[in-house]
Amino acid sequence: MNNQLIMYTDGSSRGNPGPGGYGTILFWGDHRKELSHGYRYTTNNRMELMAVIAGLEALKREGLTITIYSDSQYVVKAWEQGWLKNWIATDFKGGKKNKDLWLHFHELAKKNTLRFVWVRGHADNPHNNRCDELATAAADGKSLDVDKVFEAESDRS
Repeated sequence: MNNQLIMYTDGSSRGNPGPGGYGTILFWGDHRKELSHGYRYTTNNRMELMAVIAGLEALKREGLTITIYSDSQYVVKAWEQGWLKNWIATDFKGGKKNKDLWLHFHELAKKNTLRFVWVRGHADNPHNNRCDELATAAADGKSLDVDKVFEAESDRS
């Protein structure tokens, strides 16, 4: 059985911070699944990371080899260049943001083998462009959820 999963992700925020959303596409053999969700007040970086988290949470099995394509240098470099390991080791010292999401991602990441690949946003990659459409449509949606941690940290509730 094929253990190779391909994931494309993108996040969007109108205002940064402002209304935001993410889009994720999962490819498993001939199967394709699209995910998206919007939040009333968040940041672009949080949505970039939420796109990955949502994709990992949607998986029904573990032990997969997953290639994740993202146009977020923040997300790609945090994993591929070891930034996240350093942030965790220093308990996100120095004001590193999005600790809640990074720790959740880290727990999910342990279940599979991940590799991140950076792709240029708003360019000629149709899957990344579709994720952007999903993310912006979610950000512009009418029934937006509350990004509780971000709003609490922003004293906006």
